[in-house]
Amino acid sequence: MNNKHEIATIGGGCFWCIEAVFQEIAGIEKVVSGYTGGTAPGKPTYREVCSGLTGHAEVVQITFNPEIISYKELLIIFMTSHDPTTMNRQGADVGSQYRSVIYYHDEKQKTIAEKVAEQIEPYYEDPIVTEISPLGTFYEAEDYHQDYYRNNQSQGYCSAVITPKLAKLRKMHAGKLKKTASSK
Repeated sequence: MNNKHEIATIGGGCFWCIEAVFQEIAGIEKVVSGYTGGTAPGKPTYREVCSGLTGHAEVVQITFNPEIISYKELLIIFMTSHDPTTMNRQGADVGSQYRSVIYYHDEKQKTIAEKVAEQIEPYYEDPIVTEISPLGTFYEAEDYHQDYYRNNQSQGYCSAVITPKLAKLRKMHAGKLKKTASSK
């Protein structure tokens, strides 16, 4: 990677939702769904992570250009695109694998994450419970999880959960979206 790219790793419910959100944001170069944060040895499978026994969270690893979107802006979008006040739950997705979490890559990211959580908290009725932890090993999810929404928009979960989430994102963060043929 050249100096114009940084990486962020976050989770907030099903990784399909978070992936779809960040694929729409200007300055995002790549979004990879995966798993991290657990203690089970070896590369986990989706089934193992869904069991809740690995300790891993469903996350996305985002490669972004900080000259277009800052890490702070990325985290603000993240913290407003899911519910950071629910422990181990996002909508119907329940379990520690769906926890709200920011895995920082260095101390600068840790400091920014802590400040964003503190600044955002007054906007919620309940306290923010987003975990802020150092990144361990990131395991890329199986191929069929990558670009899930783009490849499965008519699937029930996508149309019922992700499409409305993207509509909300488009209203809240219109100035940060990628310019595409459909948005011109």
